[in-house]
Amino acid sequence: MKRIYSLIITFLIFLNFSAFSEDTIKLCEFNVSSPKVVLNNIPFKLELSAIDSTGKVIENFNEYCEIENIYLHTKSGREKIKQKFSSGKLVIEDAIVDFTGKNFITIKYDKIQKQHQIVSIPAILSILPPLLAILLALILREVVVSLFAGVWLGAFLLHGYNFFGSLLRVVDHFVINSINSTSHIQIIVFSLLFGGMVGVISRNGGSIGIANLVTKFAKSPRGGQISAWGLSFLFFFDDYANVLIRGNLMRPITDKLRVSREKLSFIVDAGAATVASIFIISTWIGYEIGLIEHGLKSINSTEDAYSVFIATIPYRFYPILTLLLVFLIAVTKRDFGPMLIAERRARTEGKVVRDGAELAANLTAVTDEQSQVKKIRWYNGLVPIFVVIIVALTGLYVTGTENLKLNGVTSYSIGEIISKSDSYASLLWASFSGGLIAILMSVAQRILTLKTSIEAWFNGIRSMLLAILILVLAWSIGSVAEELHTADFLVQILRGTLDPHFLPVLTFLIAAIVSFATGTSWGTMAIMMPLVIPLGHTLSIDAGMLPNEVTLILHGNISSVLAGAVFGDHCSPISDTTIMSSMASACDHIDHVRTQLPYAILVAVIGMLIGDIPTAYGFSPYLSLILGSGILILILYLIGKKVES
Repeated sequence: MKRIYSLIITFLIFLNFSAFSEDTIKLCEFNVSSPKVVLNNIPFKLELSAIDSTGKVIENFNEYCEIENIYLHTKSGREKIKQKFSSGKLVIEDAIVDFTGKNFITIKYDKIQKQHQIVSIPAILSILPPLLAILLALILREVVVSLFAGVWLGAFLLHGYNFFGSLLRVVDHFVINSINSTSHIQIIVFSLLFGGMVGVISRNGGSIGIANLVTKFAKSPRGGQISAWGLSFLFFFDDYANVLIRGNLMRPITDKLRVSREKLSFIVDAGAATVASIFIISTWIGYEIGLIEHGLKSINSTEDAYSVFIATIPYRFYPILTLLLVFLIAVTKRDFGPMLIAERRARTEGKVVRDGAELAANLTAVTDEQSQVKKIRWYNGLVPIFVVIIVALTGLYVTGTENLKLNGVTSYSIGEIISKSDSYASLLWASFSGGLIAILMSVAQRILTLKTSIEAWFNGIRSMLLAILILVLAWSIGSVAEELHTADFLVQILRGTLDPHFLPVLTFLIAAIVSFATGTSWGTMAIMMPLVIPLGHTLSIDAGMLPNEVTLILHGNISSVLAGAVFGDHCSPISDTTIMSSMASACDHIDHVRTQLPYAILVAVIGMLIGDIPTAYGFSPYLSLILGSGILILILYLIGKKVES
């Protein structure tokens, strides 16, 4: 009997153990993370983790597993993947799939098997949405339709080539996601609040007061252009504030002096990102230094990121030469190309905009009402603007020092303060404070009633709505480019093994193309910086360069990314600051892009030939800037023509 009981107990234990083991295997699964759509032969990131029946990652899961229908992209070609898990997670940075369409990768381990679908499309298709938007914008001169078409094409490619379904995805996916970002919402609110302040100072006579004050020094088209250029250095701390303040401040003055809106928007745009990106204190610094620091860590460099940023400033040929070109054009009174036509129209016919132009923003309604104001005082316009500047700088200082103290830092420089500041919050405080002060000053002096002041504030906000719509669509097409891996494709086809001395110029060219196609400078920097820093470092060492030469190539690559990113930010029709420049100057957006593009391309070419290439061989960047300046002057006198008053 005891023997029978023992056999029964043993049999039951065996059944329980088998059931437990089988259940454990069934409940153990793989979690696969990858992009929904990838490009043929373009590497992407795949993450694979093993989870137990409770949903937790299995830490001691370190056995071999089999992965089918996916490959690893290597220098020698493609290899099958058979990797070992570490702490239950496998990350494949350079995964590629086999063919266009639906790819089903299979993960096997013992009796567990899972299939994961990845859709692959031809890589060339990734550049079509931004390309379509740019071409339509230049041909149709209708930026809203052009941007929408680009976003729709991207949705069409990303969502199964469904014509009508992709139209709906434009709204519920791309548009909503584009404003589902704290920084984007902050930009929108800042722009609206700033527009409200402009509406008030336009209604209370402040704008005319400033115009009358500045006109004393800007009594000619040359003086007006130089004044607009010089103000860019006053508003150095942020490109958005720079654009909005200068455009709205100088527009009445340049209109009076018969300077075309195309020229004003060019001057405003050329002094925005170019200044903010090279100044040692600005809202760009934190972002740029953060990217540089991350890249330096990837190559185990001990250089200080902020010091590297300072060292690269003389090598930023595009922004520096662009600022110089604006000054030379104003001084010599010479233009060429479409800008020459626009300027001659403004001087001879008095038409600051062409017939049939569609203005990006219209403040005429509130501006015309200034003629009814009896007390026109310059400080009603200038004080709110100074409040914006003071509050913004104070906000940068306060938020920066607070963040440094929270991190235990007790001694810090101005650059470190700015790098750790909350720039968007500071700008929001500034625009709100400027509008509030403008309203209080108007009511206190009995120039406007409280009701009239609020109406003027709303009129200013209303004038920004078209620009906000364009901004949202621009962000949406940026999301399309990101999901389609447009930048990855551009980088992949242009990247190759070459002489390290040519890396800085190639880096600038790639960054310029990417930023122009995507319309984002910060996105371009985020894409390019992690690539070019290790690439330049590795190729330089492989070429047997000396340590100082390796550093020179490294700094040249970093400066080229920062300068090339500014190129697209400056002149791409889907760039936010380009759009804001059209808006603040009340200029037709396509006219603005069409007239300034020849100037931007000219500076970019000179910067590459005279700056990026020779300085990579040790030539002084300061001598390159001097030579570049001389070439710009020569070109203005050879092909440029004077605009007669």
